[in-house]
Amino acid sequence: MPGTRPTTRLLPVLVYAALCTAIVSSLGMLLVPTISRELHVSVSTAQWMLTINLLVGAVATPVMGRLSDGPHKKRVLVGALTIILIGSVVAASAPNFTVFLIGRAMQGLTYGIVPVTIALARRYLPTEQATGGISTLSVTVATGIGIGYPLTGIIAGVFDYRVAFWFAAVFVLSAIVIVARVVPAGPDTRVASHAFDFPGAALLGLGLAALLTGVSEGPNWGWGSAAAIGAFVGAAVVLAVWVVVELRSAHPLINLRVLRNGEVLLANATAIGLGTVMYMGLSIGSLIAQAPAETGYGIALPVFWAGFVMFPLSVGSFTANQVIRVIAKRIRMTTLLPVGAAVVTVSSVLLLFAHHALWEILLGMLLFGLGIGSTYAAMPGLIARRVIAEELGSAVSFNQVLRTVGGSFGSAISGAILAANIAPDRHPSATGIDLALVISASACAVVLIALVVNHVVTHAGSATERRTPGAHRAASDPA
Repeated sequence: MPGTRPTTRLLPVLVYAALCTAIVSSLGMLLVPTISRELHVSVSTAQWMLTINLLVGAVATPVMGRLSDGPHKKRVLVGALTIILIGSVVAASAPNFTVFLIGRAMQGLTYGIVPVTIALARRYLPTEQATGGISTLSVTVATGIGIGYPLTGIIAGVFDYRVAFWFAAVFVLSAIVIVARVVPAGPDTRVASHAFDFPGAALLGLGLAALLTGVSEGPNWGWGSAAAIGAFVGAAVVLAVWVVVELRSAHPLINLRVLRNGEVLLANATAIGLGTVMYMGLSIGSLIAQAPAETGYGIALPVFWAGFVMFPLSVGSFTANQVIRVIAKRIRMTTLLPVGAAVVTVSSVLLLFAHHALWEILLGMLLFGLGIGSTYAAMPGLIARRVIAEELGSAVSFNQVLRTVGGSFGSAISGAILAANIAPDRHPSATGIDLALVISASACAVVLIALVVNHVVTHAGSATERRTPGAHRAASDPA
């Protein structure tokens, strides 16, 4: 049947397409100080180039994930890449910050690319290659960031930030071309086409928008103001209605019933927790690297060199992925989550107490990469072995949504803290930087403790069942 035969070129092409997310991400945190200066806005306002990008990603990811469960996977991927291309061009040529944000919003579709590539890998790769391919695709973003940041820094340092966005546009265009040539054409005859869940998508988008707006604007409105309280209450109500609608839908945007599985729930809870911590740590680390020495915390690296600060992140995540592929058959995926979270916690604590020298930042980024690479590689494996193929795109996309929502929280929380602690020179104060790092390290420690407790309880329960199989059957069989 045409378009269904796996090819040896498919996985490299899918990885290349997924790298678009890393390239576009590198245009965010690294260029916040540059955009603040060039477009004449404060650093806290410039943080919106991260928040709006993540917000759109949080909404677009489940939509793209559900569509990738349908028969037109390739069409979804090419369409998303085309919108990202247009957004890159808009941001590159934007005359002001408002138009620039529109371009960054369109680039938010990059966060939905990974779930689509994972659905394509599971559908078209041979079974023996699919597991390793899914793991590789899952950590592509973390690995690629360490490559994208230096490239962005070099381009923005030698030329300016607009050339960096033009480079992203060319990269995305090349991805469109090779995807069109190599990825099998649809429709995928193994799956049925269902009506799209427009009410679910609208409710999820509205709820997330209200929630993240409340977090981002809380310092400006006042946390006890009617606007802030209204945003949080409105978000809670809308998301509660969304849950009810999804549970009653025959073909929901996200199948929430999958969350009943303990391993899937564990992967998703870890995703949102570590997503928050990662973006807080990376965004603050990037600001420290570029801040002037007069701030009391800055290393004063020019943007040309600041991008290389993230290179150890790529080395760490790539190394973790390779190790996990070797030991995956010898160790439980559920064990990898607390191990990875422990490494991330160490890196967060290190950055909190030691961020005044370049080597300290580099070591922190390396540990971040090792920890995030371990956990992100384990999550799709946990989900894939508990979810039927027809639901994989939706299930993995929901995990990606939670990573993105966590990243949105991290970006918004960082922006809110920095906005409340601005020094006279318009740079964040040392107090704001320290407070953001304290919150990041504390949140990571909470995630680690929860994972360790879950691991101990689960392991103890499994051991008890193995010791008393007869008693277990007697208790479960009817009299």
